Amino acid sequence: MRGLFFKIFIIFWIAQSLIFVISTALIVRHHFEGPEQMFDLADSSLLLESRAAVAAYEQGGCAGFNAWSLRQERTAALATGSGEKLCWSQSVAVPANLAHAPQRILGQLVDGQYLWTVQNVVQAGHGYTYVLRRPYVPRQRSLYQDLLHFSFPQLPVAIVVGGLTTFALVLLFTRPVAQLRSAARSLSKGNLNARVHLPEAGSPLFRGDAFAALMRDFNHMAERLEQLVGAQKLLLRDVSHELRSPLARLSVALELAREDAGEPMRAHLDRIEREADRLNQLIGQLLTLSSMEALERQKHFAPLSLNQLVEKIIPDAEYEAQQRECTVAFHAEAECVVSGNEELLYRAIENIIRNAIRYTGSGTGVEVALRRVQEGGAAKIELEVSDRGPGIPENEREAIFRPFYRVDDARSPHTGGFGVGLAIAERAVRLHGGELSVSNRAGGGATLRMRFDAV
Repeated sequence: MRGLFFKIFIIFWIAQSLIFVISTALIVRHHFEGPEQMFDLADSSLLLESRAAVAAYEQGGCAGFNAWSLRQERTAALATGSGEKLCWSQSVAVPANLAHAPQRILGQLVDGQYLWTVQNVVQAGHGYTYVLRRPYVPRQRSLYQDLLHFSFPQLPVAIVVGGLTTFALVLLFTRPVAQLRSAARSLSKGNLNARVHLPEAGSPLFRGDAFAALMRDFNHMAERLEQLVGAQKLLLRDVSHELRSPLARLSVALELAREDAGEPMRAHLDRIEREADRLNQLIGQLLTLSSMEALERQKHFAPLSLNQLVEKIIPDAEYEAQQRECTVAFHAEAECVVSGNEELLYRAIENIIRNAIRYTGSGTGVEVALRRVQEGGAAKIELEVSDRGPGIPENEREAIFRPFYRVDDARSPHTGGFGVGLAIAERAVRLHGGELSVSNRAGGGATLRMRFDAV
């Protein structure tokens, strides 16, 4: 959630900041060349001023014109419409187009002076040209300096306000996405009770919101999935229980048949007994699997030595390995204690070791290694069971922990098994808060690795 939130926030904040910077740069790009060009926006005032100057000349000649210029604090000159000078000061340069021209008001730079020329000023039937001198101040600041001038403090304030707004919007959008992601991840780990907290129904902010609809659909999907999986587990458990009764009666009938059967029938009866035992083992494993799936992670485990637990399993494993003409070797690098249930861990480790014996090659050995490792400052217990069998394809390493799943290459009569042992082991390890993973060994074979928190 935190990573998604900050990624979206940074993207939005950078985009908004760039928009502010580009907008300010465009505004500054169209700045005025100097303060005198503000007269471009005041041409009507300049026209009125020229008419007042011509009126002063009509009434009092050049003396009246000069007096008017002093009162208005202007440095100006006056000429006829044809360009003949009337009242001209030496401080005013002569414009290049003093004579009458189609353009009525014109600004130009002459000899370091900025001159505004108002032409075709008609008064009492005569045409005049009014010239106003303004001081020209060369531009001293660059575009970058103007950008700084126009940006501070407006741009930082805008970026901060925009960042806060973006933060609120991103928080509003990412929270439901993060909740959905967390619930989906929990659901994928087998927690079928995972649900997304829906917003208040009366909240106008979320009424009819697409995220709220998505949350409701997710909860409906999770609820339906929980019902279907629960019904499947219940059916499996009920069928297993129901099979126990006819299987028990079959065993009794088999013993009675042995008493009445002759020697030629004993081989057939022995075959029936073996198949009945296999069926009884399968039912027992199914019931164990169902009971484990119904359990939640226990909170009150007792400290347990994995060294002693594995040593209890090894003698039976060695006896079974002799039938397969292989060996079992156990190596413990340290005393390893975990918090757990002895019966559940015994079943898990035994199933994994027996699975390795079943698939290892004849004349090879199964290696069981127990060690204590450090991971991120925390102590972990690692139990590895390695064989020299055909290995497990990479695309099937997750599937082998599903009930009744068997790798295609392993579907042969001599291996036996029902594909339930690893499923039982995976659930037992998960109930203890551990991890069960599988990898292939160099030179052939597979390694199943269990990891627990150390005590």
